[in-house]
Amino acid sequence: MAHIDDENPEDKPLDPVMEGVRRKMVKLQLISGGIMAVLFLAVLVSIVYKLTRDEGGAEPAATTSQPFAVPSDQPLSLTANLPAGFRVVQTSLSGSQMLIYGETADGARKAFVFDLPLGRIIADVTLGSN
Repeated sequence: MAHIDDENPEDKPLDPVMEGVRRKMVKLQLISGGIMAVLFLAVLVSIVYKLTRDEGGAEPAATTSQPFAVPSDQPLSLTANLPAGFRVVQTSLSGSQMLIYGETADGARKAFVFDLPLGRIIADVTLGSN
């Protein structure tokens, strides 16, 4: 019959060199675990920051301080300065902006966006073909 060793080899004390290596490994595990925990918290904080911050972004170049309203006692009187010789083909109104589509004197097709609260043209688009 085979001899069964009653002593577990894991219960034997380690020699001093291996004990030093074991202690270094435990220390390395604790340090790397701490670094991982700090980095995980940093990721969580950045996610919470992104979710809770105000999405203000860049302000538009021109804004009106009050909502656009036409006075009840008099009509609104504005002038859109279009280029000389511009022939209006079509107009369209959307909210407080007016699209003026037409052709210049030399036949180029253009569209202008006129902002009523600002009282000026805010976009000049030249339309071309491929």
